[in-house]
Amino acid sequence: MTKLKDVYPLYLNNEAVQPNTDLEVTDKYTNEVAFRTALATPDVIEEAIAGAVAAAEPMAAMASYERQNVLQHCVDRFKERFDELAYSLCVEAGKPINDAEGETTRLIDTFRIAAEESVRNYGEVQPLDISARAKGYMGMWKRVPIGPCSFISPFNFPLNLAAHKIAPAIAVGCPFVMKPASKTPLGAIIMGEILAETDLPKGAFSILPASRDGADLFTVDERLKLLSFTGSPGVGWDLKSKAGKKKVVLELGGNAAVVVDHDADLDDALERIVFGAFYQSGQSCIGVQRIIVHESIYDQFKDMLVAKTKSLVSGDPKERDTFIGPMISEGEAKRLHGWIESAVDGGATLLCGGNREGNMLEATLLENVDTQADAYREEAFGPLALLSKFSDFGAAMDEVNDSKFGLQAGIFTRDLFKTLDAWDELDVGGVVINDVPSYRVDNMPYGGVKDSGLGREGIRFAMEDMTEIRNLVIRRKPG
Repeated sequence: MTKLKDVYPLYLNNEAVQPNTDLEVTDKYTNEVAFRTALATPDVIEEAIAGAVAAAEPMAAMASYERQNVLQHCVDRFKERFDELAYSLCVEAGKPINDAEGETTRLIDTFRIAAEESVRNYGEVQPLDISARAKGYMGMWKRVPIGPCSFISPFNFPLNLAAHKIAPAIAVGCPFVMKPASKTPLGAIIMGEILAETDLPKGAFSILPASRDGADLFTVDERLKLLSFTGSPGVGWDLKSKAGKKKVVLELGGNAAVVVDHDADLDDALERIVFGAFYQSGQSCIGVQRIIVHESIYDQFKDMLVAKTKSLVSGDPKERDTFIGPMISEGEAKRLHGWIESAVDGGATLLCGGNREGNMLEATLLENVDTQADAYREEAFGPLALLSKFSDFGAAMDEVNDSKFGLQAGIFTRDLFKTLDAWDELDVGGVVINDVPSYRVDNMPYGGVKDSGLGREGIRFAMEDMTEIRNLVIRRKPG
């Protein structure tokens, strides 16, 4: 059986360092301390930033194939350590083992895509002789690394969302400092252990578990040229306000909606929507929170959905048949349980679930939720979904857009014209047809609008953010 070590280091300028064991990380199911890691002090963070600055030139000078070799080494080692990585997610994130294995597979995909893209950092030759005054001039441009980067990753996908920052940085040649979520630092630490086996220049990376106060040090330092943050909207926008002149990429929250039209395959929609709403206990920024169903099929689909939701197995995430594991903390479970109770007090109907024990919250369905309730307006980030009905497709689109968030939306329909209308009209970063908004492939452009963030991830698109265009103009003397 896979076992974790009792103590893990941080990684400072490519090397394992154990200055303390101050960060306790719990098993989210048992709530017992599972292991301890080093916690970065301000002095350590300063040393890491200085190391990244010193590494900027040698990182930029690496040949494309050398960066590709580093990424391919990671792919190979992740495959070798697959079980360990998946088990670490079970423990530190409370992620059911099937979901944990899925995320580990995505980690491998993400680094593999980055390895492929690392040798495709193209530019262009551009004709400049667009008028008589520019005769004899030509231009070309290339992409160059933006420089030292700062990354802050969240607790809900400790492997893959960290990978979506680390892998493109290596692919383009940017040194970085990373702060993983303090509740789930182990995935990033293991990545640091594997990166330390490579020939990256000293200072190319630091993996630094730190307190929330430490996030300011990752944000305000002007030597860092890009901040990429994934997490809650409140924290993200606050960090952006402090970031100064650096480029900022934000992947934030959502209360994603899915529309089920009258012509949908209900059995197929049921399986996907239950997954989208409740996988890893709903702790996904693109988890299904609002389910909008055509009135002609509403009662039938509601009955199907309630029965399926009641059948989900809750319990120890290390068990194969577990679908609903613990939320990340009892505080988060209490918050969402309070929203459910408040919605019911405000007139909502509880269809199933609604009970809490510690940080275990039942998969919960509500209908007739007041549109001003927290459960409707805010990001649930837990096992809660809301049902409503529609008669007019345009009104359903309006309901999807009735949100301060705009990450992704899902539409189950067989109508091509409705598909194109949704793509045109929905104010979101991505529209997913005949699947849930929770679906993501790791090479696609991913990100949101409104309060859901700025910029796009997905390897090629992150690589663009981590590079600057450098132009070259050549004048040929008249002959």
